[in-house]
Amino acid sequence: MPYIRVTVTDPDLPAGTRHTLAEGLTDLAVSALGKDRSRTIVQIAAVEPSTYYVDGRPLTGGARDAHVEVSITLGSNSAAEKATFIAQANELLTDTLGALARAGVALHELPPESYGYHGVTQFDFYRGVSAAR
Repeated sequence: MPYIRVTVTDPDLPAGTRHTLAEGLTDLAVSALGKDRSRTIVQIAAVEPSTYYVDGRPLTGGARDAHVEVSITLGSNSAAEKATFIAQANELLTDTLGALARAGVALHELPPESYGYHGVTQFDFYRGVSAAR
């Protein structure tokens, strides 16, 4: 059940580009991490470059950057799967957005008892416990 947050320093990011990123990251969550497509969420935040700092300075002069953060269940993926996701997500970012100042990808692993949907933790979801306890 990955929750994928993407920050892009372009407040005018076209809808088609947003869709390409959302579809591409969803596809990667499925292919690289083995996640369920229907349980994958992508949120894209297009921000002003002046609010995004690299080396303590805001991006200027038309520079663009992006950062992807993915919340996944602790222990649900191998180091190789995570490395594949990071490499392919970086490739997707640069293929879709062009040259980027830094382009980061982070996977945050959350304990299954601390992460869930519809009031059901991942721990209970995988045990088959319903929300209507």
